Amino acid sequence: MKIPGKTALVLGAAKGIGKHIALALASAGAKVVLTHYDWPEESRQMQEEFTALGHEHLAVKVDLRNADEIADLFDRIANRFGGLDILINNIERGGMPVVHGPYTPEQWDLEMETTLKAKWFVFNRALPLLKESGDGTAITISSIAAIVGRSGPAGLIFNDGYSAANRAVSSFTETWARQGAPEVRVNELMLGFFETRHAEGTRGWPLLSPAQQQAIIEHTLLGRTGKIADIIKAIFFLIEDAAFMTGSVIRLDGGYILGAEGVHSMPAGVL
Repeated sequence: MKIPGKTALVLGAAKGIGKHIALALASAGAKVVLTHYDWPEESRQMQEEFTALGHEHLAVKVDLRNADEIADLFDRIANRFGGLDILINNIERGGMPVVHGPYTPEQWDLEMETTLKAKWFVFNRALPLLKESGDGTAITISSIAAIVGRSGPAGLIFNDGYSAANRAVSSFTETWARQGAPEVRVNELMLGFFETRHAEGTRGWPLLSPAQQQAIIEHTLLGRTGKIADIIKAIFFLIEDAAFMTGSVIRLDGGYILGAEGVHSMPAGVL
C-alpha cells in the first residue's frame, strides 16, 4: 500500500506513540483520524499541532470502552472521508505495579475494557470499511507483557491483568487475519521497553531505582530502550512493504524476551 491519499485511524493519538505515528502518517500524505479521551491538555496541544502543520485530520473525543461511541466514531469517519484504509489499534491501559500497587477490581476491569475489549470493538467496526478499501491494513499494538508476564526485571512494570490481556490480543490477531482476508492484512506489533511506553516518559520509570532501570536495560540484548523512530519504521514497513504478511506478530523489543544470557563457546569435547 502507498500511504498518500489514504485514510488512517490512529487510536490514542493525544500523546506518545499514538501521536507520533499519526504525525508520521500525516507527513507521508495520509488523512488521519485521531482519537483522544482523558488527556485534555495533551489533546488540545495535539489538535493545535496538526492544525498548525496543515495536515488534513479529524480529532474525535471518544470513550473506546463504549460501543455506542465507537459506532458514532465510524459514522463520522465514513461521512467525512468516505472510507478507511489503515487502522492503528493502539488503545490500551496498563497498570504498572510500581505505580498502582496491589490490584483492585476497578483497575482489573479498566485494563480488560481498554487493552482488550476496546480493541475488539474497534476492529469489528472498522472491518467493513477496511474491506471496502480493497487494500486495507490493520496493525494492533501490543506488549511483550504477553510473554514475560510479571517476571524478572519487568515484573515491576507489567501486572497480571495487563499481561493476560496482551496475550489474548495475539489470539485476536489470528482471528482477524482470517476475517479480513484477502482484502485486509492484519498484523501485530509487540513492543518491549520504549520511551513513553513502559520506559522513559512514563509514570512508572522514574519510580524504579537506578539499579532496577539498569536491570531492564541489561536484560535487553541491544542494551537500550527503544525509540519512537524504531516504531515508526516498523509501522511503515507493515503498511507499505509487507504485502504478503498477515496474521503475524512482529516482536520489537531489542531482544528483551531472549534475555541477557550469553552463548557459550563450543567445548573441545572428549573424542
